[in-house]
Amino acid sequence: MAKRDFYEILGVGKNATAAEIKKAYRKKAIEFHPDKNPDDKSAEGKFKEAAEAYEVLSDADKKARYDQFGHQAFEGGGGGFNGGGMNMDDIFSQFGDIFGGGFSGFGGGSRGGGQRRVKGSNLRIRVKLTLEEIANGVEKKIKVKRKAQAEGTTYKTCSACNGSGQVTRITNTILGRMQTATTCTTCGGAGQTIDKKPANADAQGFVVKEETISVKIPAGVVDGMQLKVSGKGNEAPGNGISGDLLVAIEEEAHETLQREGDNLHYDLYVSLSDAVLGGSKEIDTVTGKVRIKIEAGMQSGKILRLRGKGIPSVNGYGKGDLLVHVNVWTPKTLSKSQKEFFEKMREDEHFVPKPERSDKSFFEKVKDMFS
Repeated sequence: MAKRDFYEILGVGKNATAAEIKKAYRKKAIEFHPDKNPDDKSAEGKFKEAAEAYEVLSDADKKARYDQFGHQAFEGGGGGFNGGGMNMDDIFSQFGDIFGGGFSGFGGGSRGGGQRRVKGSNLRIRVKLTLEEIANGVEKKIKVKRKAQAEGTTYKTCSACNGSGQVTRITNTILGRMQTATTCTTCGGAGQTIDKKPANADAQGFVVKEETISVKIPAGVVDGMQLKVSGKGNEAPGNGISGDLLVAIEEEAHETLQREGDNLHYDLYVSLSDAVLGGSKEIDTVTGKVRIKIEAGMQSGKILRLRGKGIPSVNGYGKGDLLVHVNVWTPKTLSKSQKEFFEKMREDEHFVPKPERSDKSFFEKVKDMFS
């Protein structure tokens, strides 16, 4: 089943400000909150759906990528957006501030004094792809060094916050007594501290492990696009949530093809003889070599369009084309007999330029390429 548009889910337009997006999410979250809709699976689904949409649209970088590439900008590795794999605790821990504190948990009961789940840090890695891999999609095996909880590490309730993850302070002001809650600095909000850990673990009870992770990269990705593999970043202490692995795409230059969006360009050089007499030439495409026909009398600068031989759209809207630019190669050195031949042909009627209406100018050809 296709994902719904995130703007549609929150009921805002693409030009909505950050404040408007936050307000819209708060309204949806209140409407479908589990405390207001007990045992209602439909409301629970909409609550998670709204959280997923807000996770993306509230982040400037994620929002920009979503606006350009849609849902596929984040597909290709372990579940896409966080929202798709979130449980209720994940949502409460990440977006509890939307309600200004006292965000209730799933199944009833206030989470205002409850322990929050800390998320581990993200990891970033660059993956180089050939044009052929981009055109066809590919599954890459990537070796990643990530922090994982060492075997034998145990935790205990934080004595500073009694496991709540927050420290409450009461101050006297001219308006009366004011209560504020801040993240516990002793446990970092996790509500737990290290009890025991093996000698090879760091201060947080972690060791660095190398893991091979499979990443499915969809066809049509572009240089600089970032895919996310949920839960494959560094682990978090205690019962925390693992961070994500962010995979940045780097496109390798092709020897003969140049990419422009979903279209590809190929410079084909033909001899003067082939241009005059016609023939055929083998050229590169992202799916292998193909042979194209050179019509007799082919003019330099002509563009041959091979439809559907370009790059698939990352949004699934078909494929681009391969534009073959014909360049007639003029010899720079000639033998005496060859020079004599061309001297004789200098004024020959068949060698005198006679452009027809069908022979478009350079600017018209450029215009056609982008039409």
